[in-house]
Amino acid sequence: MNWGSFDAFVAMGGYGLYVWGSYLVTAAGLAIETALLIARRRRTLRMLERLHGAQSR
Repeated sequence: MNWGSFDAFVAMGGYGLYVWGSYLVTAAGLAIETALLIARRRRTLRMLERLHGAQSR
């Protein structure tokens, strides 16, 4: 595929909305998944620290 201008590339022959929308949804999903994994890891580490502290006493 060869586009004559950047605007033509972004428009993608009329399918640009679907293409770029798909990229946006995918990037948002990856960002949300990453944030949720980081939060779960922090929560798990805090729980393990509490359990380890309770066993030491």
